[in-house]
Amino acid sequence: MTTIGVVGAGAAATAATHVVDQAREDVEVTILEKSGGLCGRAATRRRGPVTYDYGANYLKDRDSRVTELITETMDTEGLVDTRGPIYAYERDGEIGPGRDSDDRKWSYEAGLTQIAKRLLDRTDATVHRNTRVERIHREGEQWRLTDADGQSWGPFDALVVNPPAPQTADLLRTAEWDDPLREDLLEAIDAVPYRSVWTAVLHYPFELDRPYYAVINTDAEHEIGWIAREECKPGHVPDGESLLVVQAGQDWSERHFERDPETNVAELIDLTADLLDDERLREPDWTDHQGWRYALPDEPVRQGPIDSATDHGLYFVGDWVPGEARIHAALRNGLDTGEKLVYGL
Repeated sequence: MTTIGVVGAGAAATAATHVVDQAREDVEVTILEKSGGLCGRAATRRRGPVTYDYGANYLKDRDSRVTELITETMDTEGLVDTRGPIYAYERDGEIGPGRDSDDRKWSYEAGLTQIAKRLLDRTDATVHRNTRVERIHREGEQWRLTDADGQSWGPFDALVVNPPAPQTADLLRTAEWDDPLREDLLEAIDAVPYRSVWTAVLHYPFELDRPYYAVINTDAEHEIGWIAREECKPGHVPDGESLLVVQAGQDWSERHFERDPETNVAELIDLTADLLDDERLREPDWTDHQGWRYALPDEPVRQGPIDSATDHGLYFVGDWVPGEARIHAALRNGLDTGEKLVYGL
C-alpha cells in the first residue's frame, strides 16, 4: 500500500486527493487539518437560518476542467448561482456599474465548504481535524510529520503540502531534511507576496434594495475593498433580511490587523454606512469577523524548485502555486497535482 500524507484540507489538497483516490486503489491518504473546518479560505459559517461565506466569495466557472468537476463529476444538489452583477467604486466612493461578466458565481446552499466536503466524500481518505502539523521529517525515502501535541504521523511515501506560502515556508525552515533543494524551495516560496484581509460580517433584520450583488474598489484607494450581499446567494439568508460581507482594503487590513476586533468592526460598520449611503447600516443586529493574515497571493511561485521537489515525493498545492487567488485556480492546481501524484508514485 502506497501512503500519502497531506498537510491541510484546502480546495487544492482535496482536489488532489480526489484524483489520486479515483485513479489508484492501492493508495492510503491521511489528511491533517489544523482547524475544525475544511476548504481553507473557502470558509462558511452558520448562525440560525443564515449561512455565509466569509472568506472567498464564490467559485467562478473560468476553468473548463473545474467546471466539469463541479457540474458533472460532483453532486450538484444545492449548487446555486449568485444573483446580480458586481458594481465598482474608486477612492471617492461613487458606486456605478462595473464588471458584469457572464461568469457564473457559484456557491452552495450550505456554503463553499461543500466543495471540499463533497470531494472528500468521494474518497477513502482519513481526515484528522484540529491537528496542526509542526514539523516535517525526511526518513530515508519517506516522510514523517509531527503535530503540535507531539504525535508522529507516517511514514508516507509522498507528502502534499497545502498551507499558504508563508506557513509552508515555516515548515520547510524547520524541516529535518538535509538536501540542497530545501534552500532553493525556501527562497522561492518565501518570495511569494501576500495580501492580508480583515473581514466584518454585518447582519440586518431588513432587506436592502440594491441592483448589485457586490461592490468592489478598483483603485485600491478606499478603506473598504469589497462588500457582498450574501442574500443574493439562494438559500443563504431568509427573505426580509440582509447580510453584508465587508472586506477591508489591504492598507487598512495591515494597519489594523492586530487591533481589538470590536474596534475594527465598529469602524467598518461606519465606513460601510458611508459608502452605501444608508444610515440604517450603522446598527446591525449581529456581527461576526475574521482576519485573514495570508489571504491573497499576488504572484506565482518560481516553478523550478516546485517541480524538482516531486523527485523527492514532495508536492506543493494551493492558489499560491499558480499565483491566482481564486478557488478555481486552487482546484485546477490540485487536479493537476493529483495527476502528477498518480503517475509519480
